[in-house]
Amino acid sequence: MTEYGYALLGLTAIVAVLVAVLAFAVLKAGAGLRAARSGIRGGGGEAAVLSHALEDAVARLKTQERAMSARAAASESLSDQIVESLTAGLLVVDGGGRVVILNRAGRRLLNAGGNPVGSEYRDLLAGALPLGEVIGECLTTGRPIVRRELLMTASGARLHFGVTVSPLSGADLQGAICLFSDLTSVVELEEQVRLKDTLARLGELTAGIAHEFRNGLATIHGYSRLLDPEALTPAYRPYVQGIRQEAEALGQVVTEFLNFARPEKTAFAPAALGRIAQRAGDDLRHELPANTRVELTGEFADLQGDEVLLRQMFGNLIRNAAEACAAAGVRPHIVIRGSVDRARGVCRVAVEDNGPGIPEADRARVFQPFFTTRARGTGLGLSVVQKIVVTHNGRVSVGASPAGGASIEVTLPLLT
Repeated sequence: MTEYGYALLGLTAIVAVLVAVLAFAVLKAGAGLRAARSGIRGGGGEAAVLSHALEDAVARLKTQERAMSARAAASESLSDQIVESLTAGLLVVDGGGRVVILNRAGRRLLNAGGNPVGSEYRDLLAGALPLGEVIGECLTTGRPIVRRELLMTASGARLHFGVTVSPLSGADLQGAICLFSDLTSVVELEEQVRLKDTLARLGELTAGIAHEFRNGLATIHGYSRLLDPEALTPAYRPYVQGIRQEAEALGQVVTEFLNFARPEKTAFAPAALGRIAQRAGDDLRHELPANTRVELTGEFADLQGDEVLLRQMFGNLIRNAAEACAAAGVRPHIVIRGSVDRARGVCRVAVEDNGPGIPEADRARVFQPFFTTRARGTGLGLSVVQKIVVTHNGRVSVGASPAGGASIEVTLPLLT
């Protein structure tokens, strides 16, 4: 037998011994198991004690498992309640751009209907493109975006959103988490404060100058009246008349500007906005072109305001609209359209006309003092409107009317 054969024989013997030992162990274990089962059926002996101990251990494990499951469910429920109770919007997207979480506040701010979970976030934010862009930026770069302010337009309204986006890079989820809130009311309040301060400074700066102008004009007008037109040659008489007319016209401008610069004395009380607008239109019927049509439509509300100032505001808006239409050779049709937004606590009133409208390039300047596009305009009508609106903690904007003319929209807080 070769060396290889001896080695193979030795290996075979070892395997045989191992098999025999294993068989003996199995037989012994089987006998022990049968004995244990017999002891269990008999209700006594060590096997019974071990069995009861095992059952108790299993029962405790099941109890602990149920308790852990209950705690996990309670923790998940608490997390859901916290997410849904946030006043800010919470949007979580995965690495593939699909929505994982959108809480109740987020659905309200985005006007999202149904359940957007599982949809593409770009589809969800089709009406809020700036928000989608910052989320895409975070997903692409992996860098957080902290406290960025976004300007968005929804249903014609300008909205200011504050946004913070952070990347998610955990083992369970990769993507981005976005926290956003509506800062529109805060931004508008800041703008009102700045505007009030600007108007106050403007009044202080120019009131003295306007008084000096008025004194000089009074002197010019007085001397012109001392001139006897009959004592002058016919060639000079028109000049004297022109001096008087221009001095009177400029004096009227100075008076209007002094009224604009003077701090308003207000008497706030509950006021019905629709009734005030109607009365303002009625008061102007004899001043406006005979064929002017003034129409009230929509819903109006009560607010806390000064009726005299509000009537002046509507009067300026109606007069401006009628003059713009008449200058364009159009029969003035002025619509005063009211709407109430109780969710935001405001009433909106738009004064719309069918005139030539206000060019886009001029819309940012129409509320500036002395800005006018008419040859004989003082440029203070809309400035006074803005001042009255700001006095009532409101805001005013300019746009286009459905008829193609101008639309001046005033937003005022409701009576609370």
